[in-house]
Amino acid sequence: MNKTPDNARPEIKLFESIHAGFPSPAEDIPGTALDINKLVVKNPASTFFARVSGDSMEGDGIRDGDILVIDKSEEPQDGAIAVCFINGEFTVKRLSIRDGSVTLLPSNPKYQAITVSEGDDLSVWGIVRYVIKKV
Repeated sequence: MNKTPDNARPEIKLFESIHAGFPSPAEDIPGTALDINKLVVKNPASTFFARVSGDSMEGDGIRDGDILVIDKSEEPQDGAIAVCFINGEFTVKRLSIRDGSVTLLPSNPKYQAITVSEGDDLSVWGIVRYVIKKV
């Protein structure tokens, strides 16, 4: 089997401006080369990708099957969307950090918030930086 080295991949072109309003006259601009990793990965050693399963974050545009770009080096902050490991399970939720307490907030009203209690085992595994989706 003939294997192509990673650095021999064809370049993907990035067009800097596509109008979402009225069309503009076409221009023969070939675009610039785009490396998706350079675009979405800030810290390669601490970044990973994960596929979403479920619909608890639909209100934030995160749907079943989407791919999350997660950076483990980012500090958890109030309002951040995070991948958390709580009581032996992974989940993606919006962090609410107030007065020393942490609540994991879904963005779909059919799900309940998870208030982290003193006996819970919580680890914020990383912060969601990008969502890659199929339309």
